[in-house]
Amino acid sequence: MRKFILIFLLLALVLLIPVIVLARIGVGVGLGKIEVDELLKPGGIYNLPSLPVLNTGDEPGKYGVSVEYHQDQPQMQPPQEWFSFEPSSFYLEPGQVQNVTIKLNLPVKTVPGDYFAYLEGHPIRETGPGTTIGVAAATKLYFTVAPANIWQGIYYRIVSFWIMYTPWTWIVLLVVLAAIIIAIIGKYFSFQIGISKKQP
Repeated sequence: MRKFILIFLLLALVLLIPVIVLARIGVGVGLGKIEVDELLKPGGIYNLPSLPVLNTGDEPGKYGVSVEYHQDQPQMQPPQEWFSFEPSSFYLEPGQVQNVTIKLNLPVKTVPGDYFAYLEGHPIRETGPGTTIGVAAATKLYFTVAPANIWQGIYYRIVSFWIMYTPWTWIVLLVVLAAIIIAIIGKYFSFQIGISKKQP
């Protein structure tokens, strides 16, 4: 009788414990590779194609994009600080896609040559000690930097900055030119503007 009660209690305990369902975490990216055909110039700022990041899992979560490398790659590795991603992190429901814009900011003294990196989409998790989530999907990025001296690099940086912030760069230039013209006219010409009451 005691065995029967013990078996009954164990079965009841198993049935009363909530069943833990492990949700599947997944990520996908919408591009196989990004290959920049034009030669990039040191000092240049470039907008790369947007990277679609997809939640392929069955639970919502926070995601992000990072730059990763292959250990034995023959090409040079572009440093992480050359890249900026917008948005840098984002929340995705299952099946939802977020397009991430990628900006490549080459320093003035960039070493010329062929570069390669992986642009990796991955979930961002608050995990406990000793636990990691190794789910990721990546797009291959290839680009080549043309040889240039430091003065060319500075020139390309100014041109990239000018194009990126148009029309504000033109507005600032016109305001500065107007201020210079007003200062020159004020130095060589004198104007008197006044209001007087008309005598009857």
